[in-house]
Amino acid sequence: MSVLKKILRAVTWWNGQTLNTQLWTWRHGQKVGEDDAGNTFYTNADGTRRWVIYNGEAEASRVSPDWHGWLHHTWDETPVERPVIRKRWEKEHLPNLTGTDEAYAPAGSLRRTAPAERSDYEAWTPE
Repeated sequence: MSVLKKILRAVTWWNGQTLNTQLWTWRHGQKVGEDDAGNTFYTNADGTRRWVIYNGEAEASRVSPDWHGWLHHTWDETPVERPVIRKRWEKEHLPNLTGTDEAYAPAGSLRRTAPAERSDYEAWTPE
């Protein structure tokens, strides 16, 4: 790991785990599983605390609904122990894409690569 990455990890929370989180996980954490995005999930010995170490940027919407339910004590079994049954009409989980290039841009948006010609807007000019 480069020196810059070590410094960033020590002083920022959005670049994976902080040094304190890593120490807490080493001392008290028991790994219970990983999701498709590479996020790792932990619990303490008595099961009262649950947490996730993100693989990359710490963005809560990257946690899938099955692991989200386990993290928030909605169910006791992990998705590894008891997988959530999927309906055929359910879409795959996507993280929040706001602020990324893949974010939704409606017709006429300036963020589109080729904005549509706007006929519903007329710029105001003083007389």
